[in-house]
Amino acid sequence: MRMIVPPVAHRREIDRNLAEFFRGHRAAHFNRAVSSMCKYFKLRRPRVEWFEYIDWGKTAGRTYEDGRIHLVHPENWKRGRVYFSERKWIQMIYHELGHFMLWSDPERKADLFSRRMITGLKVRNRRAASRTRSGRTGISSTRRSASRLRKRRPRIASARKSRRATRIASRRSTTRKSRRVA
Repeated sequence: MRMIVPPVAHRREIDRNLAEFFRGHRAAHFNRAVSSMCKYFKLRRPRVEWFEYIDWGKTAGRTYEDGRIHLVHPENWKRGRVYFSERKWIQMIYHELGHFMLWSDPERKADLFSRRMITGLKVRNRRAASRTRSGRTGISSTRRSASRLRKRRPRIASARKSRRATRIASRRSTTRKSRRVA
């Protein structure tokens, strides 16, 4: 099955409205974001209910079979959470809307939908984009940087360690000699 998501310009608008709602708590921004997503997919709008916490703070949102969505309000998002950023809250909204739209095989598809909604939203500058494209021949960038660090560290660390070790060894030998003489 091929998953369809709105075009990037449409997703940026949805994302902007959700971010504005997170910051200012105006319901109009949230309603615009959800309505525009539902219009794109030609679905009825879900009934959203806001809560301070769901499932004793363990859950951020829950979607039910009858189309209701229970969500933690952004005002209460930061309480009792390790990851309480605006981005995480928006991703949670996408995840729950993914449940609403793609009810079969819910968790896997909702995660995939959330990931695809976020992909391509940030506008990178051309220089950074060309660097990443040209540098991706063979190994992934994280593995490449890790191998560079592994190559560099032993030389620097061993050089410092050997100098320090010789200084300490020379100090120890002089203090031992002076103790023996006394």
